[in-house]
Amino acid sequence: MLGAGSPGTKVAAILLIALMAVGSVMMWLGVPFLWIYAVSKSVESSQPTMGPYVLLLFGIPASMVIVGKLLGQLNRIYGEVTHTTPEVKVVLPWHRSMRGERDAGHPRTILDVVMVLSVGLALLLMGIWFFFFAEGGGI
Repeated sequence: MLGAGSPGTKVAAILLIALMAVGSVMMWLGVPFLWIYAVSKSVESSQPTMGPYVLLLFGIPASMVIVGKLLGQLNRIYGEVTHTTPEVKVVLPWHRSMRGERDAGHPRTILDVVMVLSVGLALLLMGIWFFFFAEGGGI
């Protein structure tokens, strides 16, 4: 068993955070891309029937739920490895009171921080792709 401050614990914690980051980006970018790619390869006509669209409509959210559950499990494992509750103290700007109260009352987990950062990264990458690489996209 790893000690709370041992180098092995720190490496495991960093690895778990990295897996959560990769999983988060995969959830926002990889899952939709893979579903769209797989369905587009399975369709033989440029005017498909309703089936591929229904498959995408249910497949993407279902896969995102599965990836989200796996990310939650990684977050719990992170708490077990570090022998802490997986909460970090981050006061998000939109949760700050205008009246000067100190505590927002909403503890954040490391997964919350990773997810917010991954959504920001996904939006940035989507914007870069749209404006610089997509044919017919951009300005």
